[in-house]
Amino acid sequence: MHDIRAIREAPEAFDAALARRGDAAVSAALLSLDEERRAKILAAETAQAEQNRASKEVGAAKAKGDEAEFERLRALVAAKKDEVAALQAEAKALDDKLTDQLARIANLPAADVPDGADENDNVEQRRWGTPRELAFKPKEHFEIAGVVPGMDFATAVKTSGSRFVMLKGAVAKIHRALAQFMLDTHTEENGLTEVQSPVLVRDEAMYGTDKLPKFGDDSYQTTNGWWLIPTSEVTLTYSVAGDILDAGDLPIRMTSHTLCFRSEAGSAGRDTSGMLRQHQFEKVEMVSITHPDESDAEQQRMLKCAEGILEKLGVPYRTVLLCTGDMGFGARRTFDIEAWLPGQNTYREISSVSTTGDFQARRMNARFREDGGKPQFVHTLNGSGLAVGRCLIAVLENGQEEDGSVTLPSVLAPYLGGKLTLTAEGVLA
Repeated sequence: MHDIRAIREAPEAFDAALARRGDAAVSAALLSLDEERRAKILAAETAQAEQNRASKEVGAAKAKGDEAEFERLRALVAAKKDEVAALQAEAKALDDKLTDQLARIANLPAADVPDGADENDNVEQRRWGTPRELAFKPKEHFEIAGVVPGMDFATAVKTSGSRFVMLKGAVAKIHRALAQFMLDTHTEENGLTEVQSPVLVRDEAMYGTDKLPKFGDDSYQTTNGWWLIPTSEVTLTYSVAGDILDAGDLPIRMTSHTLCFRSEAGSAGRDTSGMLRQHQFEKVEMVSITHPDESDAEQQRMLKCAEGILEKLGVPYRTVLLCTGDMGFGARRTFDIEAWLPGQNTYREISSVSTTGDFQARRMNARFREDGGKPQFVHTLNGSGLAVGRCLIAVLENGQEEDGSVTLPSVLAPYLGGKLTLTAEGVLA
């Protein structure tokens, strides 16, 4: 959410920042609406003052026995009361309209975010690991012999339709092991607090984390009004909504492993094979609530946490800084981590780590106070640490062998009973 006062102070700068995203200038329309709104508020206040003044004069006219003046003033009070009510209603309608328009405008990109139109203009920051040189043509995850028995798309289609999968046996266990490994790493090594959060939320939580009103079609809603979360960013971030935190309690660092649900409304025809893009998936999310002065450093910290998971798993990756045209609606800066997938012979996104500045905090009125001063808005950050299904894909494809088996990362041994081979028959050994 944007601050209309900041737009009033620098409308040209606001439009210029939006233009970097490829969005049209909107400050003139917003300021015109704001001016109309403020005029109605002033008119309502003026009419209220006139009503109050007339109300005081009614008693004096009555005391003097001036019946004509008494009746005139009483009629004036009644008329002013109606006028005030009408003006306040008009002001509220204009305020609601302004708020709705502000809520649909994307966050402004940070100064160091590169300009660009799409993913082709993202800027690579670094690479880690060297992809294996394979003596055979690598397969995609769903083609690997040892994976096929444990990745059942046909049954999932029968029960739920396309873009669902049933994981079975050893593959299901590896998937579960990855999630547990991520949680243990984040809580025991990275200092995050584990939260088991709901997957059903109210409108307010979706709105406060910038998923509504613009992106309602991207999520699922139940018949009684709850939303299925697209990520636990929603629940973790909104947990501080309406709060005034003590500066000494910042940063608040949380992680959660949940089911996530996305309609994938804008991805028709993309990644239809395998489990890369699903309507239901699992993710270990990271969320930080920080002091504004610390949010940029916190984003780098969160990025290292996510990268560290892949490094422990031995999965090569590259980190890119998203350009203005590829960045999400609520982000002011986003780094994507892309894991190497030999079956596709390319890097694919496995984590996004974003800072929103105070964009979400304004929407949900999340603030902090330091040294007894005036409350200020916190900064919020979120990042995948990691997407469990995509991590499973990366582990399976990078560990595949020519005979159809998969060699698994050694860090998963404690979660797999020490068994680190998925045989070509689909069992752990």
